Amino acid sequence: MTPQQLAEATAHAMFEADACTRALGIELLEVRPGYARLRMNVRPDFLNGHDICHGGLIFTLADSTFAFACNSYNISTVAAGCSIEFLRPVKGGDCLTAEGIEQTLSGRTGIYDIRVTNREGETVAMFRGKSAQIKGTVIPG
Repeated sequence: MTPQQLAEATAHAMFEADACTRALGIELLEVRPGYARLRMNVRPDFLNGHDICHGGLIFTLADSTFAFACNSYNISTVAAGCSIEFLRPVKGGDCLTAEGIEQTLSGRTGIYDIRVTNREGETVAMFRGKSAQIKGTVIPG
């Protein structure tokens, strides 16, 4: 299996097992080794008391993108830490896209940056995740 085929097979298996991501209507658009791109429509039930998208849902989209990017090598990988900066409000009915890019992978630790943009392509949040590889694989090797 090529690295690309492995990334796609791993992503497919993860997506099928991820009830939360699917329940939120998050779509997997693209995956490559060390990279993932996901999309989420901002539903009315995603809005908070300020009538903007709840930050936790933006975080969830970014965190899911992080997970798909750092597990793309079929080595079970979890978050060791992460942070997010919310840069602009997101209105209901918008469509968010998160693009995750591996910045470094050294030993069992990686750093990934995830940019979340709105329908107009404006950056609404930046997320940085630190990954830690653990024992096992996502799909049988």
